[in-house]
Amino acid sequence: MPSHAPGPIDLARLQEVLDGPWSAVRDAHRRHLDARFLPVHGETGDQARARITRLLAELPVELGTSAAFPTEYGGQSDVGASIVASEMLAQVDLSLMVKSGVQWGLFGGAVVALGTRRHHDAYLRDIISGKLLGCFAMTETGHGSDVQQLRTTCTYDPRTQTFDLHTPHQAARKDYIGNAARDGRMAVVFAQLITGGRRHGVHAWLVPIRDAQGNPLPGVTIGDAGLKAGLLGVDNGRITFDHVTVPRDMLLDRYGQVAPDGSYSSPIENDSRRFFTMLGTLVRGRVSVGGAASAATKSALTIAVRYGDIRRQFGTPGADREVLLNDYLAHQRKLLPALATTYAYHFAQAELVAALHDAQRGDGPVDEHQQRELESRAAGLKAAQTWHATRTIQLCREACGGAGYLAENRLPGLKADTDVFTTFEGDNTVLLQMVAKGLLTGYRDEFGSLDGWGRASFVADQVREMVLERTAARSLIQRLISAVPGRDEEVAVTDRGWQLKVFEDRERHLLEGAIRRLRGGANTKKDHPFDIFNDVQDHLLAVAAAHVDRVTLEAFVAGIESTPDPAVQELLSRVCDLYALSVVESNKGWLLEHGRLTPARSKAITSVVNSLLKELRPQLRTLVDGFAVPAAWLDCAILREEPDRQETMAAHDAAGDPRTVPA
Repeated sequence: MPSHAPGPIDLARLQEVLDGPWSAVRDAHRRHLDARFLPVHGETGDQARARITRLLAELPVELGTSAAFPTEYGGQSDVGASIVASEMLAQVDLSLMVKSGVQWGLFGGAVVALGTRRHHDAYLRDIISGKLLGCFAMTETGHGSDVQQLRTTCTYDPRTQTFDLHTPHQAARKDYIGNAARDGRMAVVFAQLITGGRRHGVHAWLVPIRDAQGNPLPGVTIGDAGLKAGLLGVDNGRITFDHVTVPRDMLLDRYGQVAPDGSYSSPIENDSRRFFTMLGTLVRGRVSVGGAASAATKSALTIAVRYGDIRRQFGTPGADREVLLNDYLAHQRKLLPALATTYAYHFAQAELVAALHDAQRGDGPVDEHQQRELESRAAGLKAAQTWHATRTIQLCREACGGAGYLAENRLPGLKADTDVFTTFEGDNTVLLQMVAKGLLTGYRDEFGSLDGWGRASFVADQVREMVLERTAARSLIQRLISAVPGRDEEVAVTDRGWQLKVFEDRERHLLEGAIRRLRGGANTKKDHPFDIFNDVQDHLLAVAAAHVDRVTLEAFVAGIESTPDPAVQELLSRVCDLYALSVVESNKGWLLEHGRLTPARSKAITSVVNSLLKELRPQLRTLVDGFAVPAAWLDCAILREEPDRQETMAAHDAAGDPRTVPA
């Protein structure tokens, strides 16, 4: 590893790299969203909801919040712009971000993805303009993650050519639905389609739920979800249906059609495959939530790092001034690895957004393999980014001491508003299981059922091509890995190829181990399929986490490779080292147990991490400034007050008074 720290950085070049291809969307938000759009402390729930609804209508069109809609209806057919717009709104007000996400991402997005031209012609313009506010009624009280088993029914009657939408019991009540308690006039409702006495699985309908005056329509009961930990400006509610009549043409029938006589047809015959195809079209919401969580994390880190660069605490013998918080190794150990991980997720998110944008830009047939890969990556990154946000925002709160607990310093609001993201748009644990099952599917598709795979060595030989798919810099990453010497001790831990190889090897070993355990379970518990998977659930979650770690590191490496400025590239390379070695350090136990690290090398990694912290300390402020979060958006009292405090501190120092100014 070089002995020198990265040189001077042109902040504009760093910002260009981080802003990426949708920099114009980011700049538009920074220019147009002023103090009117910031959170208001001390509001009641009703006040917050009214304010957010008003601001939703005031969002400038050029921001791109509704950019994903087709151009012919007033959108821009730009999926990437809409996701980046969500990230930017998350740095302003998370309630506004969620409210807009429900309106234009979930509600409007479902109409686009699941409906056909008659639905688009009738409703999209009003959805885009905000004249028609709606909600996305999927989750039920008794079935949150297991959407395929929803209990709400929608039964077709050929005599009236209408559906009967019904909530059979309270566990089937639609719950936690954004835009439902106050503003929604229509809902995309997911229910079991029944016609001719046969179920055809979960489908979606456009259902009016309120009249023009805002009163619930006959048969529709709407309630408020009640007080929440955060997101006060979002009107989450509950909806039940008592035999509500829905016209036949309100079925969003892109993937399933019901003829006037009640006969059912679909371009996808298998019910399960059809269901997952339908859900796959809605993946944009999951990508947006992950990006918004990372955006909030960037705001929190910016506050904590800037505060640590001006807040002093304790002195050293003979020193005239106390020590800056950011100069303490313990403080660097808190902030810098979290910052490096945030950078890593930034590049992984950017790669995912670009891939999703390309996949959804055309009207041609869906590439099922590509769709499955996108869904898996979106699920895994959403889980990783939202958990990282929860941990890091709490860490930043603590790094700011008691001041971090005050609402005026923004961190409590960020913590409360992002907390639900770990279960919003999919519970993180369930999402990681989905990632693991996707990896296992790669084996199943190639080799058949679990009990028909044959020798474990044959499976292991195929894993590189089958599972370790890459979306960027394939040749570079393979070249780096191939250049690693055979003997581990011959390569430095900062060698990029060694890092990539460790991440790849960990994922492969965990996956092969899970397969062996599943095959063993299939041999001994073939009549109990639940037990087979339940017995290795912890192992499957570890596989998924290792997979996300690998694709994140590879995306970071690809981002560095495409960075044109040499100084910025060098800085990002050091940050990437810190990310990679932080992951290795946190997984030392497993790596030692499985012979991937020697004790000596394990100790050396801690030493190298500490050296990296010293190298990056002078660039700590630069790294958060690269996020380009406007000072007004941070809306943080301690950052406004601290210059005055420093002047008072200097006066005390000049007078020989060693006391600190009270916090």
